[in-house]
Amino acid sequence: MESRNKTIISELLLLGFSEGPELQPFLFGLFLSMYLVTVCGNLLIILATITDSHLHTPMYLFLSNLSFSDVCFISTTIPKMLVNLQTQRKIISYAGCLAQMYFFLLFAVLENFLLTVMAYDRFVAICHPLHYKVIMNPQLCVKLVMGSWTVSALHSLVHSLMMLQLSFCTHLEIPHFFCELNQMVHLACSDNFINNTVIYFATGLLGVCPLAGILFSYSKIVSSILAISSAQGKYKAFSTCASHLSVVSLFYCTSLGVYFSSVGAHNTGSNAAASVMYAIVTPMMNPFIYSLRNRDIKGALKKVFEWKY
Repeated sequence: MESRNKTIISELLLLGFSEGPELQPFLFGLFLSMYLVTVCGNLLIILATITDSHLHTPMYLFLSNLSFSDVCFISTTIPKMLVNLQTQRKIISYAGCLAQMYFFLLFAVLENFLLTVMAYDRFVAICHPLHYKVIMNPQLCVKLVMGSWTVSALHSLVHSLMMLQLSFCTHLEIPHFFCELNQMVHLACSDNFINNTVIYFATGLLGVCPLAGILFSYSKIVSSILAISSAQGKYKAFSTCASHLSVVSLFYCTSLGVYFSSVGAHNTGSNAAASVMYAIVTPMMNPFIYSLRNRDIKGALKKVFEWKY
């Protein structure tokens, strides 16, 4: 048994969705369309923030980083899933699985941090408008972005290095469409207590704390908006953070939905389907939310298309 546990594995099997072969072409077309829409929509937002000098502000610096994170986030899972659907082969190399897990964790946590930073930006803009430019100076904005990237990368690196310490059995089937951290840990033949402990601690620290920061910021924002006397002033103040609030609600509702569905049930097929919401649908919806609810983005995109044509 000891030698079996220490067998070096080279490939794993991604079971993905349990639908029959007749649905594979439909799933391929569906996810390919969602991927293209996500990439194009987020790249357009990045292009708009770069080309329009009026958008060279902290808010749109964070937004462009969020859009870039969304493109990378969805690119860690969809391309491999599309290849598997097209070729009818569900194999992924062990090295490829670790790489996918690392980058998925990196961009998931990065999105979490960027949403928190954007909430702080809206808090300063609405609650301390006279000091906004002093507080949200370029140096602080760069530090917030670089700090988010650094912590996210270190968090992913810790989990990846700890995964290398686990021993696996010879035949590994992952009941998911990507190499998800919890699934990988549960497949290990060796003791995974330390891995699970680190996962729970990191989830509490890097998940609950940013969410608490967002809720605190918006509690102060709502109090400041209610203190505004004119209805027009209230509407203007709320409109500046409506897009971000919509994205935050979508991201956390889908993430928490996946978490509670995985805790409350062991139906791996339903867990994979639920993961589509935050791993694919959320990055796809972000560009629509910001472009439809943000006049500056719509104006910048209009200028881009007018310049091209």
